[in-house]
Amino acid sequence: MSREILIRDAECIVTMNDARQELSRADILIRGGVISEVGEGLESAGEQVLAQGCVVTPGLVNTHHHLYQTLTRAVPGAQDALLFGWLGALYPVWARFGPEEMRISALIGLAELALSGCSLSSDHLYLYPNGARLDDTIEAAAEIGLRFHPTRGAMSIGESAGGLPPDSLVEREDDILQDCIRVIDAFHDTAPGAMVRVGVAPCSPFSVSRELMRDAALLARDKGVMLHTHLAENDEDIAYSLETFGCRPGQYAEDLGWTGPDVWHAHCVKLDCSEIEMFSRSGTGIAHCPCSNCRLGSGIAPVRKMRDSGVRVGLGVDGSASNDAGNLMAEARQAMLLQRVAGGSGAMSAREALEITTRGGAEVLGRDDCGRIAPGMRADIAIWDVSGIESAGSWDPAALLLAGPQRVRDLFVEGRQVVRDGQLTTIDLPRAIERHNALARNLAGS
Repeated sequence: MSREILIRDAECIVTMNDARQELSRADILIRGGVISEVGEGLESAGEQVLAQGCVVTPGLVNTHHHLYQTLTRAVPGAQDALLFGWLGALYPVWARFGPEEMRISALIGLAELALSGCSLSSDHLYLYPNGARLDDTIEAAAEIGLRFHPTRGAMSIGESAGGLPPDSLVEREDDILQDCIRVIDAFHDTAPGAMVRVGVAPCSPFSVSRELMRDAALLARDKGVMLHTHLAENDEDIAYSLETFGCRPGQYAEDLGWTGPDVWHAHCVKLDCSEIEMFSRSGTGIAHCPCSNCRLGSGIAPVRKMRDSGVRVGLGVDGSASNDAGNLMAEARQAMLLQRVAGGSGAMSAREALEITTRGGAEVLGRDDCGRIAPGMRADIAIWDVSGIESAGSWDPAALLLAGPQRVRDLFVEGRQVVRDGQLTTIDLPRAIERHNALARNLAGS
């Protein structure tokens, strides 16, 4: 018999189903990692999880991260720089990483996401110094128990060829493509409920050649995997594209096959109206990273205009070297607030921001089996205790982003409880933090 879990008597279940129902005093029955029933008065002989005084949502979805950066938070010399200066300050540090740094940094980054209610995260790893491999981060995700969409990133144009990264961090393009094939064949799972799906992700138009961008798109489509990169992140990015390619980033992307429902781009702060229309028409997705965009002074992405135009938008915390945090609930609140700064108090509601962070992110990552609480969906579920001080006096507990906790009480991924009573169940977190901090001190002192 499949293992059953009954989440009982939730104050509110924010389903994000097609009708956007919010159910009071309702239950969720999980059977074999899948949501079996949602409604009132459900019964089960299996495990019981009492959700009185709690709001239940789909697990949050993170569509853009650089997990390796968790070891390089608040680095002096990079704290107050724009994008290109920030990268220049950090590349020499990242060049000293190896497999252990990659794994431990990912482990801590994913643990932080889980505690903020995230059940599914992508990752964009585009540098592989000293024997590091994408496999290191996949191992970390399996330890934590999160659903994971790692992307095999790359940089191929170093300083000596006019690029931004040091030559020690770039790879031969043939080697990049061969390793993309290796990791896809080894790890990519197309089955419903897959815990790992691999994408192809050259770092950015200013760190790889036109040929690699084109060849990566051809390879990804041959293998049936998704494509990801950075695009139109700030004014420097736009200026580089105009000077180097003679066109805006959106046009460059389209010319090389980088638009479509199997593509999502990170940031897109500086997309213009024609590019937004192109993304809408082609079904191209966007990972919106509000905290990082603020931290690097990149600007406020036109998310309201994107959404109104029909563009698929998800949320991303970006790397912890440009955000300094990996809390997806805090990121969702920031997304809501920035749209209100740009467009007025009615520009984005708390519920719309939460939708972007759940169902929206799942749609960007091509997951039609996640991001909603409905029968047949995977059992990725976050339970938020709204009986505490953060929600005291709230008339609308479901408006979590206005008055609610930013740390999850319980988190289920594929029906497995990864967080219980605010604590990770899958790893010894204090021990992992101790090792993580030792590695960070070593990098800072070397």
